[in-house]
Amino acid sequence: MAALTSDGNVTSFQKKGRNRIPYIQGTRQSVQNAQILASSGVPSLDHVLGSGLPVGTILLIEEDVFGTFSKLMLKYFLAEGIACEHPSFLASLDTIPKSLMKELPVPIKTESSSGTSIDSKADPMTIAWRYQNMRQNRVVILYGPGPTEDDRPIGDFGNKNYGYLLSKIHQKISEGQFRVQDEPSKHSILRVAIHSLGSPMWVDSTTDANIETGIKRDLPRFLLYLRSLLRESYALAVVTVPSHLFQDPSIHKLCEYQSDMALRFESFAGSSYETNPVFKEYHGLLHIRKLGPVNTLATHVPESLDLAFKLRRRKFVIEKLHLPPELQESAQREQDDIASGKRSGIGCASSPNSKLDF
Repeated sequence: MAALTSDGNVTSFQKKGRNRIPYIQGTRQSVQNAQILASSGVPSLDHVLGSGLPVGTILLIEEDVFGTFSKLMLKYFLAEGIACEHPSFLASLDTIPKSLMKELPVPIKTESSSGTSIDSKADPMTIAWRYQNMRQNRVVILYGPGPTEDDRPIGDFGNKNYGYLLSKIHQKISEGQFRVQDEPSKHSILRVAIHSLGSPMWVDSTTDANIETGIKRDLPRFLLYLRSLLRESYALAVVTVPSHLFQDPSIHKLCEYQSDMALRFESFAGSSYETNPVFKEYHGLLHIRKLGPVNTLATHVPESLDLAFKLRRRKFVIEKLHLPPELQESAQREQDDIASGKRSGIGCASSPNSKLDF
């Protein structure tokens, strides 16, 4: 519709209508930037990331040495999707996807409308996290080793495995009407979970003469292609990579650059930290590599960057790293002694034998 300017000339300017954000079950809208957020399945991780995972983004997780906790994050991410009835896409060449789905967390009890507890084993259809029923076939898409005859790789990859995987994701986004311009009867989001991308199982020996060179060429490029797909879709992805296997440190930087958020899990298993009394209540440290701005100019900054995680029974918790009370007191007493000069030979010029003076 044309409009008239002040001097009577016709202009093609049109007032753009306000875009309405569709309601999607299991998501909420950020009060800061109106971005649609979905839970990672771990409330404490959502808090660190700024209330949740923004739809249309990639969360990169650099795996711990044994891959235990990074795989656990994928399980929580997928389990949350099942509970919210979000279609999920799981890809892995290191493990059988169906076996990973069988290991997803299952709530033991739930509350009925009358307030009584219901045993999930007694009535599995009352809870969405029952994967042996038909709900699994409706919402979970699995991708394992080997392309089919109908698969066509996307992108210029030396290793065709990345192209095949990208093609499958693009196909599911199109078929499921997850693109922003699509108008399905009911909007939902697609959860993409990729396990241990870039591991030796993803290497194509026929094309990758130099494994490190092939990974450095294809892995960041895949993340770039994937992010461009997600930006135009109601979808989000969690990708784990075995960064401890990469000898070239630039691979880490390139992967983090092509992702929206990046975390690294450092497990205490098999290290000296495991027997250190300072960390006796924790199972590892969480390092924040990147928190990029999405729909805003300012990046979310957590309350603290000194984060640790622990797994107690079936609850995974990320919290600020705290020293035990007895260690805090001894550390404070040591600082007081140094400040008062009671400990000789420690401070500058506090000892007659010291050669330092200011």
